[in-house]
Amino acid sequence: MNGFNKYISSLYNGIVSLLTGMKTSITVFFRKKTTEQYPENRATLKMFDRFRGTLSMPHDEQNHHKCVACGICQMNCPNGTIRIESEIITDEEGKKKKVLKRYMYDLGSCLFCQLCVNTCPHDAIKFDNTFEHAVYTREKLIHQLNHENSTVENK
Repeated sequence: MNGFNKYISSLYNGIVSLLTGMKTSITVFFRKKTTEQYPENRATLKMFDRFRGTLSMPHDEQNHHKCVACGICQMNCPNGTIRIESEIITDEEGKKKKVLKRYMYDLGSCLFCQLCVNTCPHDAIKFDNTFEHAVYTREKLIHQLNHENSTVENK
């Protein structure tokens, strides 16, 4: 009888498992659909605020940014997506100062972990909601985030 009880017990557990799965499937079937008809709805498509699309460096109307080329974002990037090129200049007072020359970002190797944004002490970079990144070559995924002739904003 021990084998028979084991058989009935496993049969009962199988039926309960089957009914639980069917209940879940039927519940999802009658739920309101949330499928986006992309690209037809491109004009009305709204992305979530927490979505991480592309790393960007905001500039104001005078072509100023907040990056002081400290390199913290580059150090915290786990796979070398960010490369900062800086140079030392002497200002009119004779003080030496590090300034940003180029801020290079490789979208193709980015993990979207947001470690660079979270550790930036000046809030110079952020992720925007851009999500269309299809290209034919990987070289097109490497972007310079600072604009030409842009300077750090005075605080």
